[in-house]
Amino acid sequence: MRIVFMGTPDFSVPALEALAGAGHQVVAAVTQPDKPKGRGKAVQMTPVKEKALELGIPVYQPVKVREPQFVEKLRSMEPDAIVVVAFGQILPKSILELPKYGCINIHASLLPKYRGAAPIQWAVIDGEKESGITTMYMDEGLDTGDMLEKVVIPLEEKETGGSLHDKLSAAGGQLILSTLKGLEEGTLKGTPQGDSDTCYAKMLKKSLGDIDWTMEAAAIERLIRGLNPWPSAYTCLHGKTLKIWEADVVDKEYGVAPGTVAAAGKDGLTVQTGKGALALRSVQLEGKKRMDIPSFLRGYSVEEGTVLERRAAE
Repeated sequence: MRIVFMGTPDFSVPALEALAGAGHQVVAAVTQPDKPKGRGKAVQMTPVKEKALELGIPVYQPVKVREPQFVEKLRSMEPDAIVVVAFGQILPKSILELPKYGCINIHASLLPKYRGAAPIQWAVIDGEKESGITTMYMDEGLDTGDMLEKVVIPLEEKETGGSLHDKLSAAGGQLILSTLKGLEEGTLKGTPQGDSDTCYAKMLKKSLGDIDWTMEAAAIERLIRGLNPWPSAYTCLHGKTLKIWEADVVDKEYGVAPGTVAAAGKDGLTVQTGKGALALRSVQLEGKKRMDIPSFLRGYSVEEGTVLERRAAE
């Protein structure tokens, strides 16, 4: 097929590689404009742009894809399908109706569950047992189009947002090949989603990681995993931000207020929560590198009774 690919972040790259590797004619890669990043504010190419240039695929970076001039440019490419993966712009009707086989989206959830911007992280935070990839026809709604194919990915006990991201990204790259083959052969039909199981995966904000120690330990532990590596879960220790990267649930009540360090020794740090406790395993103090708890405690003193606070409370 003649394919126009639309995507921006790392998550999109395996699908672009899969399409090119399978012999599809990827006539263009459309991605968001380059932006300054990091402390030096150097302008960086999007991951999709980097990969497309490596593969010799022409790159387009319109500020708004809905501009008539760009829509006409797409029309002139005569794509059989437009494949969209985490592109970052809403496609207008003029583009949705353009390709022969439609605009096909690779979405990182088992639709209709987790429509929206952050389905990967919310699946972990909410304690789902499985997630997956859904290929779907795009329409003018937000992830509401007819479903085409799905692949289910079970979540591991210590699954993080980062590890699930990588699994789903790879799975999406393989599923889109199957979906395009089925559409071309006429063996694949769209299935309406319905709204019975719908929940919205709202966009992540850094403030979501500000740990509320009155929550139960299991919920906080899922939050830590879901927000790893970004935007990360954190608390306030002695006036400094302490990121928490790994923790284990302890089924025990210590009789102290939530957020209080209930046990501290050279090898461990346990914090009381609203229900149960958390044994911290890997942390990162503001201005320092990430380290395991024994290493952290060798260089930083934390006594029993120390209270970890919310940044929002400052």
